[in-house]
Amino acid sequence: MSLTANWSYPTAIRFGAGRISEIAEACAAAGITKPLLITDRGLAEMEITTRTLDLLEAAGLGRALFSDVDPNPNEKNAEAGVRAFKEGGHDGVVAFGGGSGLDLGKLVAFYAGQTRPLWDFEDIGDWWTRADPDAIAPIVAVPTTAGTGSEVGRASVITNSETEEKKIIFHPKFLPAQVICDPELTVGMPKTITAGTGLDAFAHCVEAFSSPHYHPMSQGMALEGMRLVKDYLPRAYADGTDLEARAHMMSAAAMGATAFQKGLGAIHALSHPIGAIYHTHHGTTNAVCMPAVLQFNRPAIAARFDNAAAYLGIEGGFDGFCAFVDALNGSLGIPTSLSGLGVQDLDMDRVVAGALADPSTGGNPIEMTEENTRALLAQIL
Repeated sequence: MSLTANWSYPTAIRFGAGRISEIAEACAAAGITKPLLITDRGLAEMEITTRTLDLLEAAGLGRALFSDVDPNPNEKNAEAGVRAFKEGGHDGVVAFGGGSGLDLGKLVAFYAGQTRPLWDFEDIGDWWTRADPDAIAPIVAVPTTAGTGSEVGRASVITNSETEEKKIIFHPKFLPAQVICDPELTVGMPKTITAGTGLDAFAHCVEAFSSPHYHPMSQGMALEGMRLVKDYLPRAYADGTDLEARAHMMSAAAMGATAFQKGLGAIHALSHPIGAIYHTHHGTTNAVCMPAVLQFNRPAIAARFDNAAAYLGIEGGFDGFCAFVDALNGSLGIPTSLSGLGVQDLDMDRVVAGALADPSTGGNPIEMTEENTRALLAQIL
């Protein structure tokens, strides 16, 4: 089977090894003539980034880079990116990288033409309608990790640096006009990033599958996404040059992010404030939280995961699935507690308040109260 395809689900995706060569065509399809490539500091000098800039420059699209992006991007990064966008006279963004580069890139394209404060567009009710849709610049998204799936998302996760809270900024036009998923771009990922991002994709699928909301399309996508992670993340971790494994993991990442339209849950509700306050890696934090959340949700999800386990080839139903998660985490070097992530002296009150305020609580199959959220955190300390 050839692992190359063109998809429109939910946006136009050019999928396959070597397809970064089509970056200029993707910009043209999006209506971009002077792009600003936005990525994080770590990627800025890497060969995959300079080669992409070479391709843009050779096509007459200029060579503009903004990389002042933190691992958990914040409003200061956004303001600096908007300045670079305006000063350079750009008409679109190439969002390039993992979740931080993709989220910040999409946000700059959205925010550069707006006049209201950033937090006026938080994903609350119909606040997204406050934005001027005609002022949103087009986006080409190029993931270089296989985890967040932000390339197919309609939002960005941005940390408020003053309150140390992660906020979701949403608008339908955050959805990129074109996506290039080239597994060759992920070959150089370190093992720790391969593991953390891959388990982020897995968490998206697990939580979407757990969500009580009705969305059978997302349910099916979440189930197959879990299978791809189960079968191919260990291979990608063991051999970073395994392009088949890298390709299937890129698919799993996009599938997880598409599936979680059905909702996320306590895993993300906990990991968002922990990451915002203690600057832990998002996907790795999700992985640490997952075993405790699965047990917490057992009364509501055990039956559906009995079925999922059968599909995934895991014996023992829900308990077998939980044992698989523990074993997978262990094989990928994931700590069993927050202390293993360097979190010391957890501010329980702040994390609990952040978790209960997080929109992800709405997708958890069991209501999160202050009492049971504290109990959950106590298990992962």
